[in-house]
Amino acid sequence: MEKEYLDWKDNPTMRAWHPDRLNARSKYTISETNNDLNKPWQFEEDGLTVTRTSPWSPPGCHPVGCTLKCYTDKNGRLVKVEGDENNPVTQGRLCARCITLKDYIYNPSRILHPMKRDPKERGNADAWEQISWDEAFDIIKREYDRITAQYGRESIVCFVGTGREGGTMAPFGSRMLCTPNFCYTQSGYACYVPRMAASSYLLGVAYPEIDYAGGLPGRYDDPEYEIPECVVVWGKDPLPSNPDGLFGHALIDLMRRGTRLIVVDPRNNWLSTRADYALKLRPGTDGALAMAWLNVIISEDLYDHEFVEYWCYGFDELAERVSEMTPDKAAEITGVPAHMIVESARMYAEATPASISWGLALDQKANGMQVGHCLIALMAICGNIDVPGGIRIGDKTMGLNEAGFGFEEGLGKDLVQKMIGANEYPAYCGLILNSHCDLTLRAMETGDPYPIKMGFYGGNNLLSCTSAEPQRWMKAINDTMEFVIAFDTFMTPSAQATCDIFLPLAAAAEREGVVQTHYGSSPVTMGFMNEVLRHGEGMSDMELCFNLGKVLNPHLWEQYDEVRDFIEHLRLGKKYRYEDIRKEVVLQRYVGYRKYETGLLRRDGKPGFNTSTGRVELWSYAFHQFGDQPLPYYEEPQYSPVSTPELLEKYPFVLTTGARTYAFFHSENRQIPYCRELNPDPLLEINPDDAKAAKVADGQWVKVSNQFGEALLKAKVSQIVKPGVVHAQHGWWFPEQDGNAPNLYGTFRSNINNLVPNFHFGKMGFGAPFKCLLCNVEPVSENYDTDMELVWDKFGKLV
Repeated sequence: MEKEYLDWKDNPTMRAWHPDRLNARSKYTISETNNDLNKPWQFEEDGLTVTRTSPWSPPGCHPVGCTLKCYTDKNGRLVKVEGDENNPVTQGRLCARCITLKDYIYNPSRILHPMKRDPKERGNADAWEQISWDEAFDIIKREYDRITAQYGRESIVCFVGTGREGGTMAPFGSRMLCTPNFCYTQSGYACYVPRMAASSYLLGVAYPEIDYAGGLPGRYDDPEYEIPECVVVWGKDPLPSNPDGLFGHALIDLMRRGTRLIVVDPRNNWLSTRADYALKLRPGTDGALAMAWLNVIISEDLYDHEFVEYWCYGFDELAERVSEMTPDKAAEITGVPAHMIVESARMYAEATPASISWGLALDQKANGMQVGHCLIALMAICGNIDVPGGIRIGDKTMGLNEAGFGFEEGLGKDLVQKMIGANEYPAYCGLILNSHCDLTLRAMETGDPYPIKMGFYGGNNLLSCTSAEPQRWMKAINDTMEFVIAFDTFMTPSAQATCDIFLPLAAAAEREGVVQTHYGSSPVTMGFMNEVLRHGEGMSDMELCFNLGKVLNPHLWEQYDEVRDFIEHLRLGKKYRYEDIRKEVVLQRYVGYRKYETGLLRRDGKPGFNTSTGRVELWSYAFHQFGDQPLPYYEEPQYSPVSTPELLEKYPFVLTTGARTYAFFHSENRQIPYCRELNPDPLLEINPDDAKAAKVADGQWVKVSNQFGEALLKAKVSQIVKPGVVHAQHGWWFPEQDGNAPNLYGTFRSNINNLVPNFHFGKMGFGAPFKCLLCNVEPVSENYDTDMELVWDKFGKLV
């Protein structure tokens, strides 16, 4: 056992935050005066048991894997939560969501036991009946067998989300439900995946991220690292969100060490107010700005000639294409002055090294793949890919499925080929092994290509958060599905409206598991969740896959005796014992730089990138194969002052949505008093000049509407947004309101997704206009403050 332990600890790709691994480098990383550093995974302090754990996601930060110190008393009850100084990246810093974990776990409205309800009673909040796990599994087994016998296993859809362990249900639930249709219900999968797809097809790796030294033992002072001279934050607000594996406050660490910022965003935020350039473009016009940057850098000969010559394909064609987008033309489109476009492009190109952190805003437009194409080209031609302080990428072994757990293994080829959308949008379905969102909606509504009869919510409150036209989704589910299961920590509007079985989900401190930044594709850390306590009967994602899988499809689970076997296979590749490795709580994942020179990016071991040409494809064979243009191009949003000027009289404002807040993770935490106090109402940010013209006062309830729907929000009059643009918060519902239909906790009242249409994605199936639509804003005369008053005592607030 000791030898096995040493083998994994000496693995150069998994360096532990541990003194005997650092040796001479310890001066870079360990403060001898801090007694909390290097503590074991569990210890006693002041009569309390302290358990260190690294959860993935809500109520924490997705998916950085912040490490917590959870203090429990002699009765096993959680007393308090603190940040863990031992985490080499977060170093004890936590968001409000992690700090309020105690209130989350013991919230009176949390669901702690399985429940059932007659399908005829959907929408009736009083019809739920508590049952045992055995009875729940018996009902699920009976309905599963009945429906699959009559309609086939393809008639099941699993509505997936981020979950607590990195989308476990999508890749691993295939063995539990044996359906090809795992569906993230945001039109065009307009979250992370368009960027991941662009990177996979153009660069040959799943996701590039700025190198903030997360995998280096010495962090910023490590001899291998270089502080970036410039970081571009494009369509991302990393401080409140810590998105996609980037620990947002690493940018502040870098700024303290001299890094300068360029921020591209239609809104002001904390980072943009401290940036050298804050490029407040019109929402949806990122492609024009990115092409103009390429134009400036190429025409002024500011690019890295050596990298372009040896490692890029299609540079001349790219140069010709972007020559069409001059700074003056881009300024007219974006609203950013031409001189700022030129100066900021020069600043990025002349910095050595420099990095680009690209965000969700690029996904949420039909033209988003082309913007991603431009940004990857910017990373490449300036020589910033896989260099210290530039863009960090994983090697050929890294990714969510590195354990070799095959999707096809649980389904078989014939069933995989029935995935909805696989024929129409192979670039989408073939890459992420998900059915196409919009075509799944169409299948529910029309029965084409086959009927959908059973649903499973695996980490997705789709009516409140992810789905465009949410009432359309609710109608489709209730009209067609004979049996629907929810798996969550709280009763959500989605479960209340459409589900028949509710299974309780374990919270972050109630589970064991392994989490990785960027779903394992871009190396920073690997964290281990150590169970702190159990409150109620909730199961983790892995436990449900294991336990329900053994009931529904036992032949696929014979190799696992217990859930830890499953974890070790799926997350650790059967190389390590969870019992041993969990004790480290968090490991840094180290890979070298310039891996394209040494064959570490390609399965065949040859130098180069894992693309068809072996180079970064500025002219993309993959895009061409999938029916799109091989070179980037600019396309106006489908509804904008330019493309639909006839709508401006009725809908004069450009609408953008979904910027993250410090209080919430998407639709979560609305019932947590401290979080709700930070952000009690759904807000619409509107510029003072626009507010005056619309006769809207700060703090006044307003109706936001367009041709697709309407929502009620409270106006925040501020220069945060540029004139002509309004920004609406997303994910709103009101747990304190009546849960019965049609109210459903008020989920449709302030739901900005009422204004977002389905079926407006790009040519390869990706993207949707969540951040670039038109709308009108008008004051509401009624006193909505009385109606929206928070019923705090229901959620445990001291009065």
